[in-house]
Amino acid sequence: MLKVGGENVSPAEVEAKLAELPGVREVAVVAYPDPRMHEVGVAFVIRTTEGSNLTEQAVLDHVKGRIASFKIPRHVLFVDTFPMTSSGKIQKAKLRDLALEILGEPKVA
Repeated sequence: MLKVGGENVSPAEVEAKLAELPGVREVAVVAYPDPRMHEVGVAFVIRTTEGSNLTEQAVLDHVKGRIASFKIPRHVLFVDTFPMTSSGKIQKAKLRDLALEILGEPKVA
């Protein structure tokens, strides 16, 4: 569960809406620290071959109007694979670390 500006956000709900977009093979949403909102979502997306031209803006535009605005991920990062456990589950803690590595530590405004 993400806590965005005091509101609970289910990553599974956001992932389900993002997965409806043609060109998305798999998606995982993780928390990213935000000085104003406490946390915001970061969507990691694995594209299908047909979705190789899919952009961050196209992904964000897809969910606008389909979920509440505070649930829309702040960032979309495209990856080729997800880190997985031996039982085949996505290692979301490693994705959170990757988000911090790629996006950096959030800046206090």
